[in-house]
Amino acid sequence: MADFCRRLFAPCCGGRAKVDYDNVLADSEREAVADLLNYLENRAETDFFSGEPLQALSTLVYSQNIDLQRSASLTFAEITERDVRPVDRATLEPILFLLESPDIEVQRAASAALGNLAVDGQNKVLIVSLGGLTPLIRQMNSPNVEVQCNAVGCITNLATHEENKARIARSGALAPLTRLAKSKDMRVQRNATGALLNMTHSDDNRQQLVAAGAIPVLVSLLSSPDTDVQYYCTTALSNIAVDSANRKRLAQTETKLVQSLVHLMKGQAPKVQCQAALALRNLASDEKYQLEIVRAGGLPPLLNLLRSSYLPLILSAVACIRNISIHPMNESPIIDAGFLRPLVDLLGSTDNEEIQCHAISTLRNLAASSDRNKQLVLEAGAVQKCKELVLDVPLSVQSEMTAAIAVLALSDDLKPHLLELGVFDVLIPLTESESIEVQGNSAAALGNLSSKVGDYSLFLSSWSQPSGGIHGYLARFLNSGDPTFQHIAIWTLLQLLESNDAKLIQIINQSKDVMDVVREISKREVESDVEGDAAEGEDGEAEVVALARRCLEISSGGEVSKGSSFTPSDKT
Repeated sequence: MADFCRRLFAPCCGGRAKVDYDNVLADSEREAVADLLNYLENRAETDFFSGEPLQALSTLVYSQNIDLQRSASLTFAEITERDVRPVDRATLEPILFLLESPDIEVQRAASAALGNLAVDGQNKVLIVSLGGLTPLIRQMNSPNVEVQCNAVGCITNLATHEENKARIARSGALAPLTRLAKSKDMRVQRNATGALLNMTHSDDNRQQLVAAGAIPVLVSLLSSPDTDVQYYCTTALSNIAVDSANRKRLAQTETKLVQSLVHLMKGQAPKVQCQAALALRNLASDEKYQLEIVRAGGLPPLLNLLRSSYLPLILSAVACIRNISIHPMNESPIIDAGFLRPLVDLLGSTDNEEIQCHAISTLRNLAASSDRNKQLVLEAGAVQKCKELVLDVPLSVQSEMTAAIAVLALSDDLKPHLLELGVFDVLIPLTESESIEVQGNSAAALGNLSSKVGDYSLFLSSWSQPSGGIHGYLARFLNSGDPTFQHIAIWTLLQLLESNDAKLIQIINQSKDVMDVVREISKREVESDVEGDAAEGEDGEAEVVALARRCLEISSGGEVSKGSSFTPSDKT
């Protein structure tokens, strides 16, 4: 430490020939130098951020002697490298004063000190409130790379605090940050792209970044050889792609974006692969990108990530493939690429609810448009896995699983297979779930399975069990007072009555609690003197009444009509 002190103050204490510093320095400055040397010799016991040590440093800071200012800035840089704590304006104001110096050495050391202190959350806010952004922006425009690097690094730290982000965006910092992201110096590039990333966590700041021309710079840097720069740019673009207006802009101007992200998914850095998949996931909120990702060869690398043992990679990949699977034209390509078995396996990720949700939602999407795809999803073991897990998974996963079974039950060919797999054992109890969505999806699945099955023996054996059986479910839904639930129940009842199964029709007619409610509904008066479909009301009351009347007609021996189907909701 003694060597450090002598080196530090050599310029102002006798290191230069032909300069009599004893006469040049004021008495207060000489005392401050001596005191500071002593404090540095005993630095382990010294608090440089208050009291006499800070006074000695401040004396050097406000000196007209540039060598003393250099010594002060170097001291601040050195002590903050080792000791970062919350400080007050008495500590920060001298450092901010040094930032205004025209001397490159002073600028470099002062910005390094400020960047060190900006690691602390309290200091981040105080630095900005004291006007620290203005000199930092000036230093970002310095021709000196070291000064640029330290200034941008400080901005990067400041931008991690939510209170600062909007002020930084409005300060004029984004243009020089964007320019420095293209610096030939890798340290400056890393700091600048890191700062841009930190500015992408709010909608307003993202718009400011776009206006500053950051998008083409971030896209061009996806091909950087530096892993950190790749990560910062990929993550920033992922955040930018959250906004639909930005996705539209990206689609219009960045024709190579998807190909670059697909390439990064094939890389060796998991953090970059993960963010590339998440960026594609956000882009795939739009139909255009859903198709483009497949055309760009995105499925094979996504499948590799899906099969990874690293949880963040799995999560990002399954979230991405879920969005891609929304487009009907992507269903068969995804299936043919080999995704079904890995997705079914991910249903067993009982320690990660989000992965389970994405996996079953993807399987549901893949089954949506064709009986062929429904058959392949069934053969991959999706229903068996759902039946095994559904009673014990979180409600969000239950909702997705029951919705998937409801979609599969739309296929007449698959209904006997689903019944053989014992789905009644889980669907009937789940009509009593605490979740309205789970109740509705389970009931929709039961309704789809009740139409045109051929053999209704399982419906007879399940009429009163488990959990009150089909009878209990129908009674609960009809008495719920909820128009949607009543609609599902009466519609299901109609499918059972249209079965032509004498025993089933008889047992329904003997269920007085069910049929009494149906009669009450059938007696409702529905206005018919309004135009168009408005007579049906918001909840389709007219249709419910018509279904109830049709149920009574068939139960009393009327003609049987053709069955129909019920889908709980669209793709997700």
